[in-house]
Amino acid sequence: MKMSTLAAAAAALTLAGCLCGPKFNPDVNSAVSPDGKNEIRLYSNPLAYEVMRDGVVVVAKTEIGLKMNGKCVKEGVEKADTAAHLAVKGVSADTPVYKKGKIALSENKTFVDFGDWGVRLAARNDGVAYRFETKKPGIVDCEKADITLPKGVRCWFNRTGRNAFGCEETVPEFADASNLKTDGGKMIYLPFVYSTGVNGKTVAVVDAGLHDYPIWNFGDVEQTEGGTKLKSHFAKYPKTTERVGGWGKETGLQKGGRWVKVKDTEEFIAKADAPRAFPWRAFALADSPSKLCEADIFYALATPAAKGSDFSWVKPGKVAWDWWNDFDNGAGCNTKTYERFIDFAAKNGVEYVIFDEGWSESLNIWKFHKNVDVPYLIEYANKKGVGIILWMAWAQVYGEEEKVAEHFSKLGAKGFKVDFMDRGDAEIASFLEKFAAACAKHKMLVDYHGAYRPVGLQRTYPNVLNYEGIYGLEQMKWGKKDSDMCYNDVACFFLRMTAGPMDYTPGAMDNYKIGDYRGDGTNPGSVGTRCHQMALMALYEAPLQMLSDSPTKYEKNMECFSFMAKTPVVWDDTIGLGGCPESFASVARKAKDGSWYAAAISNKEARDFAFKTCFLGDGEWKAEIFRDADDADKNPTKYIHETKTVKAGDELSFHMASGGGFVVHFTK
Repeated sequence: MKMSTLAAAAAALTLAGCLCGPKFNPDVNSAVSPDGKNEIRLYSNPLAYEVMRDGVVVVAKTEIGLKMNGKCVKEGVEKADTAAHLAVKGVSADTPVYKKGKIALSENKTFVDFGDWGVRLAARNDGVAYRFETKKPGIVDCEKADITLPKGVRCWFNRTGRNAFGCEETVPEFADASNLKTDGGKMIYLPFVYSTGVNGKTVAVVDAGLHDYPIWNFGDVEQTEGGTKLKSHFAKYPKTTERVGGWGKETGLQKGGRWVKVKDTEEFIAKADAPRAFPWRAFALADSPSKLCEADIFYALATPAAKGSDFSWVKPGKVAWDWWNDFDNGAGCNTKTYERFIDFAAKNGVEYVIFDEGWSESLNIWKFHKNVDVPYLIEYANKKGVGIILWMAWAQVYGEEEKVAEHFSKLGAKGFKVDFMDRGDAEIASFLEKFAAACAKHKMLVDYHGAYRPVGLQRTYPNVLNYEGIYGLEQMKWGKKDSDMCYNDVACFFLRMTAGPMDYTPGAMDNYKIGDYRGDGTNPGSVGTRCHQMALMALYEAPLQMLSDSPTKYEKNMECFSFMAKTPVVWDDTIGLGGCPESFASVARKAKDGSWYAAAISNKEARDFAFKTCFLGDGEWKAEIFRDADDADKNPTKYIHETKTVKAGDELSFHMASGGGFVVHFTK
């Protein structure tokens, strides 16, 4: 991301606030949130940071650094030259595609100037962050972005192979920080979440505002006297790449392929224009895990859409999806099957149909499959008010971003689902932004499947609606009978979703007991109850929400399907109701029409949960409820559909079966 000058950036922010703050100290400076609860400190010698909430240290003092052009930026510099303090008060921003209608922008920032470079601190009521900024161009050899956890911390995290940057599809793990260790060459990818013991202070670690830079991961773990240190690990910049077909008949394709794999790397991680700001190292801070879903810091720190840009055409919505249910349970990828999907979507108010893998010939997007009349189907769908989204492997669009966006826009498609990036280096970050910009120009939506978690691009380009980066329901296409998806589903609410929307693809109608899964590739199902699947529609954030099961199975379960199809995908407000990554998740969300939804899911343990409806406005409300039936432990498809009259502040109690859940829609 280019900036005119660092001073100009500060001046622009000053228009919304005022320069103020503590007296400059060359050895230690800080930024404190407007409510006084959160603080991030920067120490000059050695260069290090520390994070506190309510005076409790949640990130212990940890050294950081940046090496550019073969030289550590701190080399020869002992103290800061100056520090500029900035307060932004009472400012908010509209959020066209988000979990809230507006976000607060109130914050206090401090820029600690070391000459040719500096460190910017940011403190908001929902968290803190820091980033490096430079005034000179060059090569970024490496960045030291470690984190030290204080003692007595409980951690929740995901791991993947040390060289599998960007492939973020594993089941979350949990451990006490004192037991964390390097595990067989694996690395921890973000978000990384932990709670500080008896006081319950909870932290979610995520990078934000990332441009032309590798994603932030942790490699080695070191137990120290001060706590547990996680050492940063970044992908090297690609030197040479190759297109790879994949498996079966696709291997050796002359045109395109499935992946663009890195063959060799440079010794550096990124290139820097000057001046430029590097990604934020951000920490959402809350008093309990259940409140992490309310944090906006990662979205707020991201680069806003360009001034004057128009994204009013972006239309979030539900999607009738073909691949998971094997094209209506084995009907085949052909024109007739897609007419069936389009007719089903049009009849039931579903905004989109995805053409997943199979519509093009051997992954070549410039040649339609002989059994799929794509131009006819797009026209057929548009006449019925249904948009078509085209799946493609990213090797098919890489290097031809503008051409692809323009061509399929003229054809009448509404967007793309891009898959198999499976990388986390600076080059893939550049591609994601370049293609998002090309699609925005031609008014096309984007779903980045096969990609890492969100890092802020969805604010810069609101046409980017979904990211995968999750162990989602697609795993049930080949899942084993002992798959503990219910634990995964709960933990993902607190971990992965903290970073932003996720392409989990819920909505299964064949529901199995935990340990008794019998689904297959043509008739896949889910582990847990029917109400668990229904709750995910309101619980999970996905502005392009898949309805994963087949039209045939939905037509046999219209009471459930109709409710799911009408559940919103963007919201006016979000409130955490309770839970933690190892037990259950629960949330309340306000819809754009003023109604409210409340939803919860449990892991494999059955449990009771009650909440008060304090979020409702005055007067009486109708509560439409889907909850687990008394025998849902044994028959997971069984549920109770009922209505009640409630008032604000009334308490509602639910029993969730093993792998169960509930969802409530409150209307005036």
